[in-house]
Parts: sequence; structure tokens; C-alpha cells
Amino acid sequence: MFTGIIKELGTVAKVGKNKAIKSFVIHAVETIKDKEIGQSIAVNGVCTTITELSEHSFSFDAIPDTLKRTNLKDLKEGEKVNLEPAMRLDQPIDGHLVQGHVDCEGIIKKKRENREDSILTIAFPKKIAKYLAFKGSITINGVSLTITNLQLENFSVELTPLTIKKTNFQYLKVGDKVNLEIDLIARYLERLVGKTEKGLIL
Repeated sequence: MFTGIIKELGTVAKVGKNKAIKSFVIHAVETIKDKEIGQSIAVNGVCTTITELSEHSFSFDAIPDTLKRTNLKDLKEGEKVNLEPAMRLDQPIDGHLVQGHVDCEGIIKKKRENREDSILTIAFPKKIAKYLAFKGSITINGVSLTITNLQLENFSVELTPLTIKKTNFQYLKVGDKVNLEIDLIARYLERLVGKTEKGLIL
């Protein structure tokens, strides 16, 4: 479990050539302090398991389903990724509860950045529309954010200067893909309701 508050910007040091299960090496410092092999780190919002660990880097593997759903498949050496260690039970939840289970990718449609305000507009797949709400929570590349404008095919979030500085949002441009995770509460509310258009959820 995570909170959507990024600890550090990591750098992709190596991407494995295997097309099925890809291995990645990420250069990091703060995020891997006191970490051990087998523990979790969110990379661009994707919950990953540490397979190798050194003083300044960690490795993880991504299975085909993860690669299909997320922008990890497009990572290249030298790129920056948002990192967050798994939350501890004694820490405050400054963002919102995030599983690290990315639902799909969104596409940056507009990016406005100036001194007064910075707004990111993202096109999303129709399948997650019912989980989105005005002023509701959304996780973008692992960052906990609030939807400030919601349309039929896109939504917008406002970014603070600190958020831009501490995340890879500073490098995003129109057309880039980002990882989206819907709010955990919305996910379980659907399950509790117990029905969809096609019948009972099993």
C-alpha cells in the first residue's frame, strides 16, 4: 500500500532486453534506505518487488500484464521515474490510499504551466469513466491528485510548483502516456453494489 506522495525521482539505469518479462535497474538513494530484497517500491505508480539491491540502485521485474497496462514498457535508460516506498503503519496518509495496481494508461492532451497555476489535462479510456468524480482522487504516475475538471473523455488536475519539482511531471509533454489508478473506495463501492449492466459481479 502507498499514499501517492513521491519520495524521490529515480533514474532508469538499465532496461532488460527480454520482451516477455522485463527487468529494470533504477538508480535511487532515499527510497531504498533500510529496504530489503522482496519489499515493495512504487515506480511511476506501479507496485514492484525488489529483486536485487545495492547501495545506490534496485532492480525489479515486470510481467507481460504489467507491461501491457502501464508505461513501464516504454521506459528508456536515462528517464526519470517517480518512486515511493511502501507505506508504514506509523506514518501519516498525506495523499490517499493507493494500491500500486495501475488500471490503465492515460494520454496527456494539454499541459499549462505558469506562475499562477499549472494544469494537466488527460484523456482516459471509457472503461474507467464511472470511477471518476469531480473533486475525487486519482493517481497519476504514482502521484495522488484531485480531479478539478471532469469531461466525458478527459479530466484535469492542478499541480503545485512543489509537485512539479519533485516528480517527473516536469518532463511530461503532450502525447505522453501516464499510469492511472482509480480511487480505492470507488473500486470497492462497485463490488459492494454487486451488479453491473451484465449482471452479478462474481
